[in-house]
Amino acid sequence: MKLTVIGAGYVGLVTAACFAEMGNEVVCVDNNGARIDSLNRGEIPIHEPGLEPLVRNNLAEGRLRFTERLADAVDDTLVYFIAVGTPQGEDGSADLSHVLEVAKELGRVIRHRCIVADKSTVPVGTAEKVKATIQAELNRRGQKLDFEVVSNPEFLKEGDAVNDFMRPDRVIIGAESPWAIETLRELYAPFTRSHERILVMRPREAEMTKYAANAMLATRISFMNELAALCERLEVDVERVRIGIGADQRIGYAFIYPGCGYGGSCFPKDVRALIRTGEQVGVEPAILKAVDRRNEMQKRLLFEKVAARFGTDLSNRTFAVWGLAFKPGTDDMREAPSRVLIERLVRSGAKVQAYDPAAMPTAQTAFPGEWLSLGSVKLVPHQYDALANADALILVTEWKPFRHPDFSRMKALMKTPVIFDGRNQYDPDDLRAQGFEYHGIGRP
Repeated sequence: MKLTVIGAGYVGLVTAACFAEMGNEVVCVDNNGARIDSLNRGEIPIHEPGLEPLVRNNLAEGRLRFTERLADAVDDTLVYFIAVGTPQGEDGSADLSHVLEVAKELGRVIRHRCIVADKSTVPVGTAEKVKATIQAELNRRGQKLDFEVVSNPEFLKEGDAVNDFMRPDRVIIGAESPWAIETLRELYAPFTRSHERILVMRPREAEMTKYAANAMLATRISFMNELAALCERLEVDVERVRIGIGADQRIGYAFIYPGCGYGGSCFPKDVRALIRTGEQVGVEPAILKAVDRRNEMQKRLLFEKVAARFGTDLSNRTFAVWGLAFKPGTDDMREAPSRVLIERLVRSGAKVQAYDPAAMPTAQTAFPGEWLSLGSVKLVPHQYDALANADALILVTEWKPFRHPDFSRMKALMKTPVIFDGRNQYDPDDLRAQGFEYHGIGRP
């Protein structure tokens, strides 16, 4: 099929590359000229395992190309995927301005029967707004065209997005037109071994499914973090509790790992958008509000543990931070717990020596320039460099190289052998036996 993906960000780029890999002709459109130029050279603007060879191979084979102009992609396109950002508005709701601007432009340029698929995460009712916007532009042109607007939400984990797209748990098609449903079934057939993985529902239900999925996962994380706080006060090791409840098949182990809070571009924004939706329709989102509140508290927890151990005046203290990205496998620092921690450390007078396997370039722009220039935050090239003369190590992101480090080397480098483990990666008894002072999450 001939496809156009509008938006060369995280979702759009993965979507375009994976569809091209299955033999489709794909044009990816983005209004960022510098990004388009880089992509046409095969340079990938994000860290995502497996994506770079996919893009380069399909560029070379001619199945994938990038352009700034939507008009360049109009001829013979059967399905347009809208994959632009829906940032959080001031009131917590999703900002649809980018989505509706794309819809308006589509209404100006489409010339034949086509499908417009919302791939962006959007509130319930957005497909109807997109359709009305396109139709209004067609009416201005005096053009009568048969087009369908469907919801086709993405379920991509940063750090494993290519695998998620190529081997999906499920594909949600929110559509009512038999033609649109069968077209998308055919498009996704190579990605699914069974048609049972392709779930068809109305657009509104598909839009809600995306928000419900992210809110449920965020709820599991926040529940375990709240349980961890309770365990810590009761001299209970939350890790033992996690293993005990995860063995229950009704619960399982996914997303019940206590830690220093979730971040990224999806969970925080989507939970707040769903809260706002509930308030707009007169439903009190009590659980969702608690989830968001607990996560904000959790992001402050590591600093509070540091302050309890070293005091609130951290002048003349140096802290090593391992992990800046909000999760392993990505360079994304949006809403990352590391940002909250480091800001509070710096404002308390501390110096920070930080390392991340992928997010160092991101950190150069994520932190205020004066912090970097004055040495309040030092971004170091290797993980052990962060430990030089440090009063403590604070583990924030559970990258694999941090899981089994050389503790003897660490102890020799650090001023004091203190570890704050924000992801419960280490065995407390083992570290204490090696002479470390250990502070975990929900562990006595």
